[in-house]
Amino acid sequence: MKKLIFTFFAIALLASCKEEKNEVKLEEEPKTVAEIEPISDEVLETAVIYEANIRQYSPEGTFVEFTKDIPTLKELGVKVIWLMPVFPISETKRKATGGEGSKFASDFPEEEQAKYLGSYYAVTDFTKINPEFGNKEDFRALVNTAHENGIYVILDWVPNHTGWDHEWIKNHPEYYTKNESGEIIHPKGTDWTDVADLNYDNKDMRKEMIEDMMYWVSEEGVDGFRCDVAGSVPLDFWETAISKLRSEKNVFMLAEAWEPELLDGYLFDMAYAWDGHHLMNGLAKDEKSTEDFDDYMAKISNDYDEDDILMNFITNHDENSWSGTIEERMGDQKELFTALYYTMPGMPLIYSGQEYDMDHRLKFFEKDSIPKTKGEYFNLLKKLGELKITNPALNGGKNAADYNRLDSEEDVLIFERSKEGQTLLFIGNFSDKESSIILPKGIYLDYIRNTKAELTGDPFRIGPWQYHILKK
Repeated sequence: MKKLIFTFFAIALLASCKEEKNEVKLEEEPKTVAEIEPISDEVLETAVIYEANIRQYSPEGTFVEFTKDIPTLKELGVKVIWLMPVFPISETKRKATGGEGSKFASDFPEEEQAKYLGSYYAVTDFTKINPEFGNKEDFRALVNTAHENGIYVILDWVPNHTGWDHEWIKNHPEYYTKNESGEIIHPKGTDWTDVADLNYDNKDMRKEMIEDMMYWVSEEGVDGFRCDVAGSVPLDFWETAISKLRSEKNVFMLAEAWEPELLDGYLFDMAYAWDGHHLMNGLAKDEKSTEDFDDYMAKISNDYDEDDILMNFITNHDENSWSGTIEERMGDQKELFTALYYTMPGMPLIYSGQEYDMDHRLKFFEKDSIPKTKGEYFNLLKKLGELKITNPALNGGKNAADYNRLDSEEDVLIFERSKEGQTLLFIGNFSDKESSIILPKGIYLDYIRNTKAELTGDPFRIGPWQYHILKK
């Protein structure tokens, strides 16, 4: 791991500032977060990660209401909770939806503006809590409850930009990217007009960003970060920041990015499997084939190191709100693709509401709410979570189980996962036609159906869009 070398004066100055800042916070708000052993490689092997959209998780939209359901998440095998940004949201240039040509809440009549709550990613202050969700004590109770249930908590961090009300805009305009006229601009090539682009050429801004991240680790007990558009931030910043954070605690780092270099050495632990996600959408629409899946698996094997982790998912906050629900994108095949992304190498993600088979797009800038009725899909996720935790053949961390693709008919995907003497077979028919296949001989448990499967070498028939997970 790269180590930072500072002059004695710089260390003394930073320590003094940090001590003074934290003394004030501790006097006003005593730390009450329960300790938990730092996240280990063993935990990552069997982990399911849960993306918590606090605003939409309950009708109240608070930390308190979410905290009540943490034991339910444990039932699903969740070991990491990723909280979408919990920070105050800027009012200047606050985004809204609806109205032809409208971009900001201020474009609407005054009596309508209050319903537009803005984007979580337009941060006003990286060390404060959005009052929409509660207060610091509520946040600490959430972290405390998660830790008591053996679950880690990571914060969604927004390093690329801030909202237009951040105090840096007024006091440190040099922290931001400017155009030729000297005006602060939003990130180039995007429609993110509600945020201002940060200038990573400024070393003082980098230091403050790291200090703000460190506050949540050292004072609030969080266990890591999901870093928004991590690939848009210079790699050398991450080298410095992650090294500094890990000098305090073995944090878990998730990059909202795909670039393999972000996972090199002691940088990020996990990246997004964006290509895998788009591939599954394509398979559902019959635009991609099992051959494309094989090409994808070969590519990630070539591009990533053996100890790199990819996060597999069929929905998240962006996909649900902007691209469509699972049903919109995958039709009636969601169970097949759920089984696939749980059994392929990597860590599976559950997004708020997915466990309750949510069938609507959550509003992004306004208050909404997820359903809370357990059904068959909840039971499927629970069963897959149990398998993920108990069977090393589904290990998906830095020492993942082996993956072996088996020969099959066109449109049928068969692969074997194995580790420590345990073997699982995934068989999926990605077509609307029945298929006849030959499977390895043996006596298996059809895990989802909980029935015995004795394979003798005779043709095995699998129906359209059907799947099996066979446990040896």
